[in-house]
Amino acid sequence: MSGYSTLITVVGLAFLVHACYSAHEHFALYSINVDSLTSISSFTATPNSIYYLPIDISIETILAIIIICLGLVLGTPELRPIQWRVWAGQIERQREDGIFKKNGMIDNDYVGNFYKALEIRPGFVDIRMQRKRFIEWAKNGQLPLTETNGIAKIPK
Repeated sequence: MSGYSTLITVVGLAFLVHACYSAHEHFALYSINVDSLTSISSFTATPNSIYYLPIDISIETILAIIIICLGLVLGTPELRPIQWRVWAGQIERQREDGIFKKNGMIDNDYVGNFYKALEIRPGFVDIRMQRKRFIEWAKNGQLPLTETNGIAKIPK
């Protein structure tokens, strides 16, 4: 997060903490008053004796939440492209020099190839090798014998 967004978020959190504390104190004072009134035998519950949170505390809470949301939104990193071809094009253009920033530090936002783990796993089928072997089979009439064909051993 940038400095401004962090500052806005902290200010919003301070307002939210103050609003929560004010609501707690107001409720504590209200419950003390109601307890003292219930000890009087002639006290009956009236519609005015229902607890209501003051409007200034409610407004402060809503504004604090809006300020916090604004600070968090302003602090989000730059969005990455959604389209695969755009994203893949950026990765192809960046390659190894894309890992480093202009000042020589490592860029923490550099992601790389999401599918690298899938491409290098041991049991991954090599389509190009299988195509080459099929073309050789189509030309010669038989499959070249190797230990494995990428999936299983070739039966004799």
